[in-house]
Amino acid sequence: MAEAESKVNETGGEQETGGLVRYSVRDGIALLTLNDPPANTYSYEMMQELDRAVLAARMDEGVHVIVITGQGEKFFCAGANISMLTSVTPEFKYYFCLHANETLSRLEQTPKLVVAAVNGHCVGGGLEVALAADIRIARRGAGKMGLPEVTLGVLPGTGGTQRLVRVTGKSSAIELMATGELFDFEHARTLGLVNHVYDAETNDAFMTQVLDYARQFTPPRKASLAVGRIKRSVQTGAEIPFESALALERELQQQLFQSEDAREGMAAYVEKRKPQFKGK
Repeated sequence: MAEAESKVNETGGEQETGGLVRYSVRDGIALLTLNDPPANTYSYEMMQELDRAVLAARMDEGVHVIVITGQGEKFFCAGANISMLTSVTPEFKYYFCLHANETLSRLEQTPKLVVAAVNGHCVGGGLEVALAADIRIARRGAGKMGLPEVTLGVLPGTGGTQRLVRVTGKSSAIELMATGELFDFEHARTLGLVNHVYDAETNDAFMTQVLDYARQFTPPRKASLAVGRIKRSVQTGAEIPFESALALERELQQQLFQSEDAREGMAAYVEKRKPQFKGK
């Protein structure tokens, strides 16, 4: 992956690598595609590749936004590979869930905007992956969403119980998980689980729309460094005491005051011109 990343940086074009998680970079956007169709269920091997892809995007200074999606027309992700889970020991399952939690937390805490392009069914662990993104965009009529783990006699164990409640509130979260209800993306939007629902005849058309949306957060249009620090202030600040969160906000603001983008933004405002940000 490092070699492919280097080629991207040298040529400025799109290069791709990966097996179970395809990784490509273009126009400042890293596209991570869960690649085990038709359902794109995740195994330990896929989570390892996703972890590496998240780190690659985090460490690449040319990446300003991360978009995660699923391969094909039918599924974003149907969650963990049940066949795999039935063939391993309880201890392996525990460490599998631990690593998945760590991977999604790394995605959530990376100070770059993460957009989930929900191109199809997004259920179980698939929704847990999407919940680790900052913004979720779904393709109208492409599938259902929900956390039906209760039908298997278990709970959503890759952050679902904790991230869902932070979006919908306690009562709705408990009801959705206890019933295992699956619902369309329009209803997901009323619950706050989806930010936008796009009309698109094909998955390619949908992804074009999502990437156009993501591009607005890249330089020179947007100060991506500030966007990343806004994300970090919200994601971390929401989980700590209020006074500590205010202190975090001040520290992040101080970092931004020292950035090239802050100098450019303020100069452009005074000079009454459009700023040209660099993400630095």
